[in-house]
Amino acid sequence: MNTELRQEQERLDSVMETITEQISKLEDETAQLRKEVVDIRKHFWDDVKVNIDTFDDYLETIISLRQQAQVLSISQSTHRQAFKRLSALRRMQEVPYFGRIDFTEEGTSAAERIYIGISTLTDESGEKFLIYDWRAPVSSVYYDYPPGPAEYATPGGVISGMLEKKWQYIIRGGIIKLMFDTSLTIGDEILQQVLGKGTDKHMHSIVATIQREQNRIIRHDRGRLLIVQGAAGSGKTSAALQRIAYLLYKYRDRLKADQIILFSPNSMFNSYVSNVLPELGEENMQQVTFQEYLDHRLSNEFQGEGPYEQLEYVLTAADDPSCRTRTASIRFKASIRFFETIKTYRESLELSGMLFKDIIFRGKPIVTAKQIAERFYSSDTSLRFHNRLEKLTDWLNKQLDEAEKHERTKPWVQEEIELLSNEDYHKAYTHLRKKRGFKGELFDDYEIERNALGRMIVRQKLKPLRKRIRTLRFIDIKGIYKQFFADPKRIKLWMEGETPEEWEDICLSTVKMLDEGKLFYEDATPFLFLKELIKGFQTNVSIKHVIVDEAQDYSPFQFEFLKRLFPSARMTVLGDFNQAIFAHASETVDFHTLTGLYGPDETDAITLTRSYRSTRQIVEFTRGLVPGGERITAFERDGERPVLTQLSDHAELHRCIVSKVADLRNRRYNTIAIICKSAAESTAAYDALSGVEEIKLVKSGSIEYEQGVVVIPAYLAKGIEFDAVIIYDASAQVYGDENLRRLFYTACTRAMHHLQLYSVGEPSPFLCNVAPGSLLLSMN
Repeated sequence: MNTELRQEQERLDSVMETITEQISKLEDETAQLRKEVVDIRKHFWDDVKVNIDTFDDYLETIISLRQQAQVLSISQSTHRQAFKRLSALRRMQEVPYFGRIDFTEEGTSAAERIYIGISTLTDESGEKFLIYDWRAPVSSVYYDYPPGPAEYATPGGVISGMLEKKWQYIIRGGIIKLMFDTSLTIGDEILQQVLGKGTDKHMHSIVATIQREQNRIIRHDRGRLLIVQGAAGSGKTSAALQRIAYLLYKYRDRLKADQIILFSPNSMFNSYVSNVLPELGEENMQQVTFQEYLDHRLSNEFQGEGPYEQLEYVLTAADDPSCRTRTASIRFKASIRFFETIKTYRESLELSGMLFKDIIFRGKPIVTAKQIAERFYSSDTSLRFHNRLEKLTDWLNKQLDEAEKHERTKPWVQEEIELLSNEDYHKAYTHLRKKRGFKGELFDDYEIERNALGRMIVRQKLKPLRKRIRTLRFIDIKGIYKQFFADPKRIKLWMEGETPEEWEDICLSTVKMLDEGKLFYEDATPFLFLKELIKGFQTNVSIKHVIVDEAQDYSPFQFEFLKRLFPSARMTVLGDFNQAIFAHASETVDFHTLTGLYGPDETDAITLTRSYRSTRQIVEFTRGLVPGGERITAFERDGERPVLTQLSDHAELHRCIVSKVADLRNRRYNTIAIICKSAAESTAAYDALSGVEEIKLVKSGSIEYEQGVVVIPAYLAKGIEFDAVIIYDASAQVYGDENLRRLFYTACTRAMHHLQLYSVGEPSPFLCNVAPGSLLLSMN
């Protein structure tokens, strides 16, 4: 062992000792704190004197309760912080640090050695830093600079200096396995080791291998919107999750994990990335799919179609005569033009077109829809729209007050009183005594009793109607949305320019779906947007940061909606337009349309062109599948060339796949994906391959990312990577339409180490443009 390595090992031994000591101390501390919390909870009421006889006694009780709750809250918070620190130290026992920079600050003569790991570590005094957190300002030098002049930003200003050396370490079990001085941004040796490993069921944090361009994403801190366009496998999602960890670290005094929301492509993806933030010592942010949000808001009103149902229709219904209409509908309803048209339509409702529902009680209208509309349009039209609705609700409540008086004397009320059980009678009596000041055990006067009970019964029965008025459910939103499509010619009132050729058919199909109580996926956001414009936006101001992954799957309309939904939030959107597989994507061939969300001054864009997921051979093949693919560069990790095998029929295909899966298993690949075009093709493939041991079929409702051998539609595989990928049928018959080019590219770019394509008959024309020699042809 050379002298430098021995000295580094001695330092590591000392650091490990410090970590062990701090763990031991914190274990005792957390155990004691946990005991305190349990004791306070157990004896919470012992120390609170409850007395409400007089106002002073009541006030004393409230103060006592508040003090005891405060003591409990402080104890719980202290225990939580101690436990979080203990978890970080335990992780540091495995890998205390992974890098070191020797940095000479301007104005000083000696270089300071700065060791970088997943968390900060100081000596016992708390004054000397043994390890710096990878998110600390000085740590950015490690990611951003080769040896030479360097600088980093701090809250107090920019610190300049000279990066003398940069070291990298591989530490396992308290032993330095490898250390080397590197002049590269991040040494390819470590990155090779990380990328060469097999996958498992979770994405993992890779802070030791963050590249300079990824570090720009992680530490970006300007404007309202950051757009990241990245090639498949460029580390977009990983950088986004590490960005969350960085923001939670930098703004820890004012930003919590539950104030960040990640919109992910599907529930399986949520499971896949669930490990990253906990590995970095942070709580997971909120995760939701856009569809889950829509279901939450609309499931009581419609039987809604999901995005994958929409996509499945487009992929499998090419021969359906209505497919062209549907595709045109999807594209138009996704556009900013349609967004602006819906806004104009809502504005037109100030003068005419509002539809209401009858307010019905016991089968008879108290106020008819026509009367409500007349009242709305006869009131002061100079008032703002929502003020007019407020006045309308006040008027409706007065109508209910009048109805309540009339109903009290009706026979049904007396019948209800007669049917009261003794228990209900006593409940009513107790309630009235509290509300009306009745005294004694029974009512003193029969008439007073009957009137009081009648009033109470009518009021209770009218409660649902009052709630309906308060929540504006007397507005017929469905009718108003349907009215938009009822006469195709009327769109000219709200929109300039040409409508799609298929507009009349679009209107007919939309109205038909609405009449059946159903909603196309492309109508869900416009319908909800119109509803919000009429009733008032249900904004969420507590969310401070929104991350949108697979952003190419979102329409401009949906982005405009998200902006209004989270008015206090900054937004990070990540995507790859080469993987834009939804029908609306042709409306937006890149992310330029998003600059209009917050304006160019509040928007930054970062492009990642280097792909780390796949071997060089796989990247050289896949970049030939899409226009502009030549800009994608491969990380220098060698492997086998992708293989195309042409077959005569499906029976032969299934025999080959069974044999190939056995071969890949023997080669110790953990995750093997048989990727199909659609769910329909996936189901057929799964049924034909059911003889393969432990094979699993992944559906759109799948919750957890599975290891082993899976059959999966290409659109569900997005955002996930596999050791080996088998393209089920890459034939011209399956992938012949130009609209499927991006789907095919998406499927092929899921492979990390091995890519096998099968074709039943003539191969897809997309393979004609790949680089010569990048695809190995194999005849079965």
